[in-house]
Amino acid sequence: MIRLERTFRSSDRKTDIHVLLWMPEGEIRGVLQIVHGMCEFVERYDEFAAFMAEHGYVVCANDHLGHGRSVTEEGQLGFFREKDGDGALISDMRKLHIIMKKKYPEVPYFMLGHSMGSFLVRQYMEMYAGELAGVIVMGTGSYPRAVIKFGKGLCRCRAMMKNWHYRSRLIEGIAKGSYNKAFEPLRTPYDWLSRDESIVDRFASEPLDTFAFTVNGYYSMFTAIEKAQDRKRIAGIPKDFPILLVSGTMDPVGSFTKGVKTAYNDMKKAGLSDVQMRFFEGDRHEILNELDRKEVYQYLLDWLDARFEQENGSYAKEKCLRREFISFEP
Repeated sequence: MIRLERTFRSSDRKTDIHVLLWMPEGEIRGVLQIVHGMCEFVERYDEFAAFMAEHGYVVCANDHLGHGRSVTEEGQLGFFREKDGDGALISDMRKLHIIMKKKYPEVPYFMLGHSMGSFLVRQYMEMYAGELAGVIVMGTGSYPRAVIKFGKGLCRCRAMMKNWHYRSRLIEGIAKGSYNKAFEPLRTPYDWLSRDESIVDRFASEPLDTFAFTVNGYYSMFTAIEKAQDRKRIAGIPKDFPILLVSGTMDPVGSFTKGVKTAYNDMKKAGLSDVQMRFFEGDRHEILNELDRKEVYQYLLDWLDARFEQENGSYAKEKCLRREFISFEP
């Protein structure tokens, strides 16, 4: 497995977006683009991405605007773009997709989105499903339209009173305040993430995980959720497009399976025929960082391999050989 770092210029035209690539040594079966969640960064997916690369998948992932090594100063953490921050993240996902597809045009292209990234991927497939072989929607949920409208309105009010860089304890509490209730007595503020205490402790000690989102970040995330759940947009997805919804049964973001089931039912009501749903018993929000993560890895690999075989029954092996990854555009 070969791990590389690259950058490309963001849609905001001033930020260099940090990218990690995990590449197989030999045959390539497909490309998997990971879209991470809020308050995290791509290095957190290293173990999972290396596993996928060892089984023939080129894995790529970028730190969103306001996250990880796409940030050059602390004040940028949790801030996307003042206007259309959600669109900025989608544009960066699109740019990485185009770059990677040009490098590997012969193989199936998949996306995996976790948490906030799950809503971005749901939105992305509503726009570009025709260019993908399937998506994995991980750690997602569903929220009433009134709740989303209220959240966006509150963000606008706070931005008018302060500014879009303001970090509101009130909005933070509304957005995430109840996640830990099911896990009392608490050991840390992040017990809802995983049963693996070493993962939780590592998260708690990392400044690139524990910063507070700006009002702009929350407004952009609420917009992403709103668009992802729009039934008219869902109805435009090709009916046979492969979608896998995965979550832990104890994930509060998915309302302990209820929110995931709502998303699944919305897709089925839209006539989508190739939608699957799988819950991992006892797992919390980060199923890739759970005690049973090896089982999760294998399940996701099996799903990808099944889609690969479906698309490439007579695929020529010589077209799967690894080519040298040259460079990204400056």
